[in-house]
Amino acid sequence: MDDGQRLARVLGDPSRRTFLGFTGAAMALAFTTNLADPWTARSRGRDGYPFQLGVASGDPLPDSVILWTRLAVRPLEPLGGMPYGRVKVDWEVAEDPAFARRAKHGSAWATPEYGHSVHVDVRGLKPGREYFYRFRTGGEISPVGRTKTAPAVRSSPEHLRMAFASCASWQDGFYTAYRHLANENADVIFHLGDYIYEYGIVASGGTRNTPVPDQFRVQCDTLDRYRIQYGLYKSDLDLQAAHHSAPWIVTWDDHEVLDNWAGSAGPGGEVTPEDYLVIRANAFRAYWENMPMRLQRPASGPDVRIYRRFTFGDLAEFNVLDTRQYRDDQVCGDGQQYDCVDRLDPARTMLGAEQEKWLLKGLGASDARWNVLAQQIAMCQLDYDPAPAQRLSMDLWDGYKAAKDRVLTGMVERKVSNPVVLTGDIHNNFAGELKANFDDPASPTVGVEFVGTSISSGGNGNAATGLPAGGSDPVNPHIRFSSYQRGYVACDITRARWQSDFKVIPYVDKVGAPVSTRGSLVALNGVPGLQAL
Repeated sequence: MDDGQRLARVLGDPSRRTFLGFTGAAMALAFTTNLADPWTARSRGRDGYPFQLGVASGDPLPDSVILWTRLAVRPLEPLGGMPYGRVKVDWEVAEDPAFARRAKHGSAWATPEYGHSVHVDVRGLKPGREYFYRFRTGGEISPVGRTKTAPAVRSSPEHLRMAFASCASWQDGFYTAYRHLANENADVIFHLGDYIYEYGIVASGGTRNTPVPDQFRVQCDTLDRYRIQYGLYKSDLDLQAAHHSAPWIVTWDDHEVLDNWAGSAGPGGEVTPEDYLVIRANAFRAYWENMPMRLQRPASGPDVRIYRRFTFGDLAEFNVLDTRQYRDDQVCGDGQQYDCVDRLDPARTMLGAEQEKWLLKGLGASDARWNVLAQQIAMCQLDYDPAPAQRLSMDLWDGYKAAKDRVLTGMVERKVSNPVVLTGDIHNNFAGELKANFDDPASPTVGVEFVGTSISSGGNGNAATGLPAGGSDPVNPHIRFSSYQRGYVACDITRARWQSDFKVIPYVDKVGAPVSTRGSLVALNGVPGLQAL
């Protein structure tokens, strides 16, 4: 079945009852026995199936996860084809995929004000435990998702399996990498930004050659326009499978709003500062509506705090950052520049004063073996010119050198255990060593950084380019691995070492690409730097 057929199946077949993710004999039995149970009831004669965007879970704590779904019978309409009224949605959590051992259950309201999205903060779960969940409304039953709580706060887990991904432009190619990601059996998945792209989509659907309606021609700006963009993206079955496989922890980058947006600075041109704030508020609202994330209150304006911290016993602590909302504007015209003195300004900030203080205070107080920054943009210095002159990107941490130095120096001063930075954004795989002084190869290594490539953005990539694992880039000697392909990064974390496997696929312009490991890099506990496996 090609993706056009799959999209038609998701969007246009009112009788669709496919259960994605955890299917098979056990699930069939669960939904066909005990017909008096409302969780096995089947409605007839309805106009459409309301769970066409799948289900998801996220932000795992030792006793809680967020469960998410968004009702839509016609996902390419602003309200998903749902009536303008609230809809009761039942939810259920169990310890087994057959739902024989039910742990929690309840009901929530899906309201039109929030795009008929549902966010349930399920409390009272057991730490470090695998669970399964589903939703029901009007007799229709959702796909089943798998989730997992974090280990107990004072526990000492021996192992954590996680993965991270970013940059999934729908029109640039198929989401095969998400399908392989779903098979990683991860304890948690991090998405580091560019979940959607705000761009308009050509009639043919770009590389996918899957026609989309006229309303997709224009760039996202209104809440309705962002909502249908998410409706299109989240209709993809491979993306749904990845969500169904594990809890996600997410943060945004630029394309969830506008390309290269920075703090209070909009893109200029025809977008006024006032319009920019309205667009940003719409983008933030749509992002929250479509993500399994825990906020103190629903997103309702141009300022939403999403930086937060997750602890997995004393094995690993993840600081999830927002490098867009509080940063100063890019200097020297943005892009890659030579000799930009303004990038050195000590007053410039990437995280904003409050988030930077929160980060360093948390790192200083952490008892975790591995201390992680899950964020968007490359922290390792990346010189794009092989000549002696440096050409650096003003959008990356290189454009905010003083802010980067404060973070790296702060880690050293606080004696932070095993700093690891996880990054997306640049559609390339990199593994690098974080230096106290990147211009001096002999400078002490402060930590390590793993940069994951895109899911689809940028097209097929090129398998012929890159640096073998364990090598040293001649221009950037702190870079120990690179490749320009599509995929994600799977990480195996123990008390003794952190291993990152760079999983790649050979193409995204058609379905069915196989997955392979292009390179594996290891960081050892207490030994700064990277080694090839």
